[in-house]
Amino acid sequence: MPSRRKRATIREVAQATGLSPAAVSYALRGIQTSEETQERVRAAAQELGYEAHPIARALASGRTGMVGLLCGSLGDYWQQSLAVGIGRELLARDRYALIVDAGNDPDRERVLARQLRDQRVDGLIVQPLDPSAELWAELAETIPVVSIGDALRGDHSQGEVVFDNRRGVTLALEHLHALGHRRVAVFSPTLASTPDRPADVHVNAEAERLGLTVDLIVAPQSLPEATEVAIRVLAGRDRPSAVFCFSDSIAYGVYAATRELGLAVPGDVAVCGYDSHPMSALLTPPLTTVDWDIDGIVAAAVRLIVEVIDGTPRHRRVVREPALRVRASTGRGAPDR
Repeated sequence: MPSRRKRATIREVAQATGLSPAAVSYALRGIQTSEETQERVRAAAQELGYEAHPIARALASGRTGMVGLLCGSLGDYWQQSLAVGIGRELLARDRYALIVDAGNDPDRERVLARQLRDQRVDGLIVQPLDPSAELWAELAETIPVVSIGDALRGDHSQGEVVFDNRRGVTLALEHLHALGHRRVAVFSPTLASTPDRPADVHVNAEAERLGLTVDLIVAPQSLPEATEVAIRVLAGRDRPSAVFCFSDSIAYGVYAATRELGLAVPGDVAVCGYDSHPMSALLTPPLTTVDWDIDGIVAAAVRLIVEVIDGTPRHRRVVREPALRVRASTGRGAPDR
């Protein structure tokens, strides 16, 4: 039976590179050394088969290499894509994502956030259900927090990738208004316990400016529940001529409802989404939606959290600008309906 190869040590890597063990440790962690030194050390470590023991590395650095990712609801397809992207981007930076799902429950969000802190993650990326919760101030005192979507009230994050929701809402509602729609149902995942989210507030302001009649309706992001809500709204004779959804996942529920009710999109009801999931272009008809560039969001969020963890923060706030992807799901509505 062949003998197992002895694990290479950091001292052997130091001897091979002519550096001290401390310098090798710094280079492998990407700190306090030049890029040339870091590349030389990594090459030597790979040649020798050196792998830092995760427990020893955590004890030496005070870090676990884990970044918590707290998702508002993984029932939402866009958030699933976001989680996959962040996990991959962190892995490319030699870190690992610990992904948890709040399931659209603010109470569960608070419990999971504290559990991630207690598990000693190096930092936390969150897409908050309740940006105004006092919890974020508590967490920010002990670990770096980067928010995606909404800023945390009271300036309690070390970084934020926020959406220009005012512009996104304006693009969608102006588009529907220009097509002749005057009564629009707006489906939002916002709960009664977390009111006054920026996007929802902008809907009312833009509707008043454009002269639209808007019904703001809570709709979960899971397909069965979104479908149920959409059936209830669209089944009556007094249905809106257009539906604007704050999630493409919710829009998929509207599509399912129209099929069940025998309604045509966009002939009987126009549909607009809000996050440009890749599947949205494959629907029949393809879904008009607001695109926030998910790859850019992933890159910005990971860069911010890594910079804060490494003690080199530069750009604390990144604002994502939207683009409207006009497709066949929106059409001319019946006036005054």
